[in-house]
Amino acid sequence: MGYAAGDYDVIVIGAGHAGCESALASARMGCSTLLLTINLDMVAFMPCNPSVGGPAKGHVVREIDALGGEMGRNIDKTYIQMRMLNTGKGPAVHALRAQADKFLYQHTMKETIERTENLTLRQGMVEELIVEDGVCKGVVTKTGARYMAKAVVLTTGTYLRGKVIMGELMYESGPNNQQPSVKLSENLRSLGLELVRFKTGTPPRVHGDTIDFSKTEIQPGDEEPKFFSYETTEEVPNQIPCWLTYTSEKTHEIINSNLHRAPMFSGVIEGTGPRYCPSIEDKIVRFADKPKHQIFLEPEGRHTSEYYVQGLSTSMPEDVQLNILRSIPGLEKVEMMRTGYAIEYDAVIPTQLKPTLETKLIDSLFTAGQINGTSGYEEAAGQGIMAGINAARKVQEKEPVILDRSEGYIGVLIDDLVTKGTNEPYRLLTSRAEYRLLLRHDNADLRLTPTGYEIGLISEERYQKFLHKKAMVEQEIERMKTTKVRPEANVQQMLTDAGSVVLNNAVDLLSLLRRPEITYAHLESILPSPNELSPEMKEQVEIQVKYAGYIEKQLAQVERLKKMEQKKIPDDIVYEEIHGIATEAKQKLAKIRPISIGQASRISGVSPADISILLVYLEHYNKVTASRA
Repeated sequence: MGYAAGDYDVIVIGAGHAGCESALASARMGCSTLLLTINLDMVAFMPCNPSVGGPAKGHVVREIDALGGEMGRNIDKTYIQMRMLNTGKGPAVHALRAQADKFLYQHTMKETIERTENLTLRQGMVEELIVEDGVCKGVVTKTGARYMAKAVVLTTGTYLRGKVIMGELMYESGPNNQQPSVKLSENLRSLGLELVRFKTGTPPRVHGDTIDFSKTEIQPGDEEPKFFSYETTEEVPNQIPCWLTYTSEKTHEIINSNLHRAPMFSGVIEGTGPRYCPSIEDKIVRFADKPKHQIFLEPEGRHTSEYYVQGLSTSMPEDVQLNILRSIPGLEKVEMMRTGYAIEYDAVIPTQLKPTLETKLIDSLFTAGQINGTSGYEEAAGQGIMAGINAARKVQEKEPVILDRSEGYIGVLIDDLVTKGTNEPYRLLTSRAEYRLLLRHDNADLRLTPTGYEIGLISEERYQKFLHKKAMVEQEIERMKTTKVRPEANVQQMLTDAGSVVLNNAVDLLSLLRRPEITYAHLESILPSPNELSPEMKEQVEIQVKYAGYIEKQLAQVERLKKMEQKKIPDDIVYEEIHGIATEAKQKLAKIRPISIGQASRISGVSPADISILLVYLEHYNKVTASRA
C-alpha cells in the first residue's frame, strides 16, 4: 500500500476556500497539519465569480474573521472594488461585497499558507482513505505516498468525478480544465458513504477591450470602503468599476430557438443545479414573462483583460454562447476568451454528518465545503474553519465547537445541512436565519470573537482591542441614558432640519436617538461625545439603541429555545422502541441522530407531538440510567 511519507495530526484534502480555512485553523491551533492539493497553482482559486461577500455570504466572511480565519483579511488585501449592499434597508440585511483580483487573491492566500507554522502544503492527488476499525487514520495518494493522521478533513469541492458539459460536448474534468478526482469518489462509496450528484455552472469570460462600455451603466465602489476583517486599517487605492447591462429580446430568441441543444433540457445533465443561481437558459424558460435580465460585467483583476459576465451562467454550445453574448447591449463585437460550462460532481449527503462536520460513519473523518452539498466560496470557507477547529479539538481531546443558529450564519448553515439535508446545491440566504436581527454584519465580533480567543485563533492584542471597543460602546450608551438636552435654539434647529418634532421639555439623548429620523451624527452636532469613538463604535451604539426593542424580543426567543438545545439526546437511544412516535419521525430520528431536542424539532417530518413523546421517553430513560449508575 505505497510508502510511508509522513505523520501529521490533521490532514486536509483540497486547497480551495474550505481547505485553506481548515488547514490554517488546525495549524494555528498547534496541530501539525498537511494540506494536499491536486495542483499547487489552484490554491484558493475562484473558478466562478471573482468576488467575495453579498447578502448572508458577507456575514459569513465577517464571522470567519471574528473567529480568527483568513478569508476576510485576504480579500481586504486583494480587492479591486468594495461596496456595501442594501444600505437603503435595515442593518440586518446590510451586506459587504468585494470584487477580487482573483489572481492576487490566490497568490496572497498561498503565501499565507506557506508562511504558517505547523502547516505543510504539498501537491498530490488523494485516491484512498486509510480506515481501520471505523476510524480514519490517513490517506494514500496516486503516487503511493501514505500519510498518517489523527484526523482527516475532506474539502474536495467539485472535483469528485467531475464532468464538464458544454452543449453536446462532455468530458471528465475538475473546474477550469483541472484533473478530476475519480478514485477517491469510488473509495468513499466503498466505505459506505452515500453520495449524490449535483451540478453547478459558470458564464463565459470576455475580452475587456472588445466591450462598448458606453452602452452600459457604471457600478463604482464605495468612496469610503468598509472592510471584512476587523484587523484591516488601510484601504486599497484605485478601485475598478463594474458595469451593468441587460439581455435583449434577441438574446431570448437565440436561447429559445436553441433549447434542443441545451444539456439542461436535452437530458444530458443528471445532476441537480442550484435554484438560486440558475443558468441563463433556465431563467429564460422559468421567467418567460420577463423581457430582460441583469448582466454585470466584472473585471477579473488589475493585470488582465478578462471580464466575468455575471448573470450569464450557461452550458449551451460554444457557437450559441458567442451569439448570446453579441445580442447584449455593449457586447455586440465582444470576443469570448473562455467558454461557460456546467460541471457535475459527487457530493456527500450532509445528514450523514454530526454538527461538528465529522462523519457519523467514520470516526475522525470530517467534510467541509461543496462536498457537503453547498454552493459558494463563503459557505465553503465557513464550514472549512469549523471543520478545521473541530478536527484540531478532536486531536487535542477537547470539547468540539458547535455554533448555535442564534450565534452566527455559520451555525444556521451547518444546522440546516446536518439536520435537513439538501436536494440541491445549498445557498445561504438572510431569510434562512430566524434571528437575523441578531446576526448582523456589524456585530460579528461581539458574537464570535470570545469563541475565537478561547480556542486560540484570536491574539491577545486583538482580544484586548475587542474588549476596549465593547466597553466603549456600553459606556457611551450609559452616558446617553443620563445626559439630557433642553429645548434650546441649536437643539430645536437640529430637530427641525432632521424633520423631527421639536422639544417641549428636557429629554435624554437615548430617547432622541430612538427617533427613526435622528442619527448619532445629529446628536454629535449639538453635543459632541467626550469619548473618542471610532466610526464602528458609533454605528454599534446607533444600531443597539434604535433596535433595542426588537433585539430584546429575539434574545428572549433565543433563551426559550436554548432550553431545547440544552436537552441532550444520548447516542444510544433506540428510536424504534419508542411507542407513539410516528413511523416517519422514527426513521428520520434514527437516520439523523440529533444531539439535542432542539435539533430534533427542526427535522422535517418530526412533529411537535413526536417531540412531546420523545421528551417523556427521555425523562424515563434518564431516571433508569441514573438508577443503574
